[in-house]
Amino acid sequence: MNTPIERKSQERSLTTTSYAVLSVLALGDHSTYELTRQMRLSLHYLWPRAESNVYAEPKRLVTAGLAESREEWNGGRRRTVYSITSAGRSALADWLASPSARQRYESEGVLKVFFAENGTLDDLLISIRALREDAVAALEHFQRVADRYAAGEGQYPERFALSALVARLLSEQQAATTRWAAWAEQLVSEWDTPSGADAEWGVETLRATGEEFPLREDPVQEVMQGHAAARADEGDPGAHPANSSRVHSVHPPPEEERPRD
Repeated sequence: MNTPIERKSQERSLTTTSYAVLSVLALGDHSTYELTRQMRLSLHYLWPRAESNVYAEPKRLVTAGLAESREEWNGGRRRTVYSITSAGRSALADWLASPSARQRYESEGVLKVFFAENGTLDDLLISIRALREDAVAALEHFQRVADRYAAGEGQYPERFALSALVARLLSEQQAATTRWAAWAEQLVSEWDTPSGADAEWGVETLRATGEEFPLREDPVQEVMQGHAAARADEGDPGAHPANSSRVHSVHPPPEEERPRD
């Protein structure tokens, strides 16, 4: 029997995580393990907080009548399998038609850069490099996702167009972070302190939003070219690193370094 506190917790209003779990259940019945795996695969870069509630949320949905659970046995082991109800599908449709909350951005690494004057220059550079490493890892992750579907091994291929639509946005955000981090490291490396420029420089930098970062080589294309080369080494007939988007300058070289006719 649930305690009053447990009942109150389970009867709370639905959250975005609730609808994320309902969306996964709308794909088909899932055991707790399958639900955890699917949430990790599909929502890690989009709504990561859903992963931490994946065990409690389905139970709340069952209590609310939006999902059903049943016990199954597999090799002598019992597992709980969840499925969405008609009420759950209606609630999901209503949520999709409702206004969304404003986008939010959370990053401990960026927060450390924001308040870097309280640490050392090395601390700042470490934070910038870590942001780049995380972004590159995400870019590589999404390319591996594309590899699975290109090989006909991805789950729910009938809806991969929607997944790719969102994944492209997330990939472009990671690409922007990768380019920003390469530029920021190059710039900060020349500073004497963690806050090595004045307010005028800050204004000019912010006004330059939308312009290409002054980098001789595009670090994102390095990632893409490297992935294509790895696919070619593995015998992927669709990989042509020699013809893929080449690593190119995202900022023209100084006049004296440009080739002459």
